[in-house]
Amino acid sequence: MSKILENLEPKNVMHFFERISEIPRGSKNEKQISDYLVDFAKERGLEYIQDNSLNVIIKKSASKGYEHVPSMIIQGHMDMVCEKNQDTIHDFEKDGIKLQVENGWIKATGTTLGADNGIAVAFALALLDSKTLEHPELEVLITSDEEMGMTGALALDPSLLKSNILINIDTEEENELYVSCSGGARGVYTVPVNFKTVESFEAWHLKVRGLQGGHSGCDAHEQRANSNKILGRTLLELDKNLDIQISEVYGGAKENAIPREADAIIKIDNIEKAKEIINICNETFRNEYIVSDKDIRLELVKVEANKILSKEDTKKVINTYVLHPNGVKGMSMDIEGLVETSLNLGVVRSEDDKVTFKSALRSSVLSKKIEMINELKAMAELCNCTFEDLANYPAWSYRQESKIRDIFADVYKNLHNKEIGIKAIHAGLECGLFDEKFDNIDMISFGPNIKGAHTPEERVEIKSIQNVWNYFVAVMKESKNYF
Repeated sequence: MSKILENLEPKNVMHFFERISEIPRGSKNEKQISDYLVDFAKERGLEYIQDNSLNVIIKKSASKGYEHVPSMIIQGHMDMVCEKNQDTIHDFEKDGIKLQVENGWIKATGTTLGADNGIAVAFALALLDSKTLEHPELEVLITSDEEMGMTGALALDPSLLKSNILINIDTEEENELYVSCSGGARGVYTVPVNFKTVESFEAWHLKVRGLQGGHSGCDAHEQRANSNKILGRTLLELDKNLDIQISEVYGGAKENAIPREADAIIKIDNIEKAKEIINICNETFRNEYIVSDKDIRLELVKVEANKILSKEDTKKVINTYVLHPNGVKGMSMDIEGLVETSLNLGVVRSEDDKVTFKSALRSSVLSKKIEMINELKAMAELCNCTFEDLANYPAWSYRQESKIRDIFADVYKNLHNKEIGIKAIHAGLECGLFDEKFDNIDMISFGPNIKGAHTPEERVEIKSIQNVWNYFVAVMKESKNYF
């Protein structure tokens, strides 16, 4: 085990975060981390359940003097988004995350860090491991596959848990309590095409680089550039002025991450004219995104290719890039500055007989989510394509009366002599599913400062981990005074 974090406080939290960072745990690849959690429980003689979806529940009795306090679910998810820079050699199926400490933050080396949501797992394990911390009866719930559709939470049998209070540790702002979130779905728009294999020919690799990317929900309001849309706009400009044919297109890695890079291999009849168009596009995009993505750039490199689309199929793909919705679709009428509805065109991939456009749809209003789905289905029908909406999950509605929210708010004020922020989030939390699954469950969500989630720039602030851990411990300790 590496020792990058061994001298940092809180030691037990840092120990477990470093330990789980060594275990590959991308979405759909969670068997190893799930088994680690089971082994953790076995070694400490704690009751545990591991279900068929690899969700793990670990139970611990109340500390002395806390027997009268209602039991509480401490909840997070075990999986992480797997994103890396193109020049980073890393196999997320086999390799652990290489941690580093820089200017008061923990980050990874060229990859996502997995603080989303490894910090929740580390907090939960540190609490379960402690023999001195005071707390009510605990039911720690660590779910699988949150990032790729919340399938672990969807499959969870609610009868396995008895608590009606849930503390989710999956937010990224230290001084905020989250009390509501949007619902969402994943979309797959498929364009049927025919890539023909031909003799090798001179082609050009068009690259979109230098974008910031980000979390498709939490960062939606910043309206950052989307590399897939930038690529589509560039291809359209080339196609309007030249004869071009597509050999390959690809961009983005996850539906729920704003894509930072996108690529096309294309045949071009006039490269000098193409370079002029690329230069104009470069200036246009830099001007448009001078605030959010000032380093945006287009590159053109000569390559060889041996497959190609017809001009008709090329136009069909380009038009799909242009027409496919992306970005903020509506702002909340209730909460100033909060995005209500958005769509992120996260992944584009070409295969032998199709090009797929994968997206993450989000809205706090169910009818608005359905409206986006219907628009994409109508577009697909008009264009002789197909659209599927997958992994639908509900919104988490604000609760007027909440005992656990009051406890967290009171303890925060006592610690800091100021009010904590109460906030809704334009992102999907598992709380929406738990709100449906459990009768009358009382929930909040909180967590330390995390920046750049879902990108290789992801980092978590060390001081914030310390502050939030102390806050969490204080809530557990003070809970006996509220019941």
